[in-house]
Amino acid sequence: MQDKLVKEHVILGVDPGTICMGYALLHTSGQHAEIITFDALDVHKEGEQYARLQKEFFFLQDLIDRYHPTCLAIESQFVDKNPQTMIKIVHAQGVAIAAALSRDVPVQEYSPMKVKMAITGNGHATKEQVADMLQRFLHILPEQMPKKLDATDALGIAYCHFLQLGLPVSEGGAKTWTAFAHKKELASDAPTTPNQKLLAALQQKK
Repeated sequence: MQDKLVKEHVILGVDPGTICMGYALLHTSGQHAEIITFDALDVHKEGEQYARLQKEFFFLQDLIDRYHPTCLAIESQFVDKNPQTMIKIVHAQGVAIAAALSRDVPVQEYSPMKVKMAITGNGHATKEQVADMLQRFLHILPEQMPKKLDATDALGIAYCHFLQLGLPVSEGGAKTWTAFAHKKELASDAPTTPNQKLLAALQQKK
């Protein structure tokens, strides 16, 4: 009876970009997460900017129609030293959000620092460190790791949303899985829940 109450989600994570867009689909059931697919869409050959954005829009619509995600998790706006770069990224974000909303998929935004903190416990972690932690959490074989970090960035955004779905909000006000894991006594030596896996992986990195 209890198993029937476990909520399942299909999370579409997107790392927006005007040259390369990372995307990932994550199936979650309770505290279990499994990768459906993740990769990066290279649109640099499409020519001018609006043609690239159009390809991204239709590509995301096709993904949504095929996998029926329950949420789009996307990286929120960031400040870049180059205003023109920032504007182009905002355009790509808007296209991804519009594709989701055109299919009635709700949207959740996460800042780059929030994603890095959720995955590694360090808001200033590198993209490579995020990819390394995701490989551990999701048991990704080395040969399955994509060459472009845009793909693991998107996977990190989706996994961040997964963690937020299961984060207990009443456990002493803990705002991250790392803080929660330190506050709560672990039930066994073997890590099983996302917060336990995060803490164990962080300890291995020391």
